[in-house]
This record gives sequence, C-alpha cells and structure tokens, in this order.
Amino acid sequence: MGLSVLILGLAVFLANHLFVTFRGARAAAIARLGLNGYRFLFSLVSLLGLVLIVWGYGAYRAQEWIDVWSPPAFMRHATVGLMLFSVILMAAVFIPSHIKAKAKHPMLASVKIWAFAHLLSNGDLGSILLFGTFLGWAVYARIAAKRRLDAVLPVAPPGWLNDLIVVVLGVVLYLALGYVFHPIAIGVPAFTR
Repeated sequence: MGLSVLILGLAVFLANHLFVTFRGARAAAIARLGLNGYRFLFSLVSLLGLVLIVWGYGAYRAQEWIDVWSPPAFMRHATVGLMLFSVILMAAVFIPSHIKAKAKHPMLASVKIWAFAHLLSNGDLGSILLFGTFLGWAVYARIAAKRRLDAVLPVAPPGWLNDLIVVVLGVVLYLALGYVFHPIAIGVPAFTR
C-alpha cells in the first residue's frame, strides 16, 4: 500500500511540475484562473503530492521494505558531503548572490544533488523510485528552463556579503537537517550511526 501511495504522490507532484514546462498550456491556465488562482491551484496540487509522497514513503519504509542492492558503507560519506552543497544551493534560491547567479537555477541544482546523493546511499526500491524520479524531473526541468524564451536569470548583486550569508545560512540549515530533521522525521541519523 505504501509503495502505491508513494508512486501516486510522485505522479501527482511531478505531473503538476511538468505542466509548468508547457508554457502555452500554463499561460492558458493563468488566463482562465488568474495568476493568483493558478498559483493557489498549483500549490494545492503540489502539497497534495508531497503529502502522498511523505505518507507513502513512510508506510513503505515501515511495512514493505524491498532491497534492490546494498550500497557500500562509504557512500554515506559521499551523501553527507554532497548534501552540504545541496542545502547551500537551496539557501541561494531566496537570496540574491553570486552563487545564485552562477547556478542560474539553484533550486533545480539543489534537487539534482539531493536526489543523486541519496541514490548513492539508498539501495531499496522505494528510495530508488523517490530519488530517481526527482533526479529525472530536475534534469528535465533544467533542460526545459534552458530552452525557455521567457526565462529571467538571476543577476549577482555588488559585493560578496550575500554570498557569505547564503553559505552561513546553508551550513546552519545543513546541520539542523542532519542533527534534528533527518533523525526525527526519517528515523535515520545523518551524521552518526
């Protein structure tokens, strides 16, 4: 049951996000619903997909675990190291900086690193579906974003203070995710065994 709900959640969440890449259909939806109506519906469907993903993955981990392969233990270290870059890029999404400008699409870069990092250290079917699907979507979304004619790329502000803020905020979030969120929400310690 959990695996089915996970797959349904991934389908809902990613179909919603793939729709964004079809700019004509998106523009028609905005014209029909208004910008705020479109954003509300997009957020609602995304939230529904996330809830299904989280619930399905949790149920799968508790009741249906299916091993596909056993990653070497050292892959955990690669995952932990890559996650620092992922979280710093996620922090860059919200703060204008040279990091954001260089990454162009820091959220997509963050998702790609997050998904790839977790594929390195998780060999069960649910994790492969979860992280593999997000990795595939992020690669597709980045290619689609590169081809968009209406894309507005971020510009770096003068000075480097914002970059310092991004890195410090990213490190703080990284530590909070590793020491607090991951052990409590996922049930697996990120930094220790």
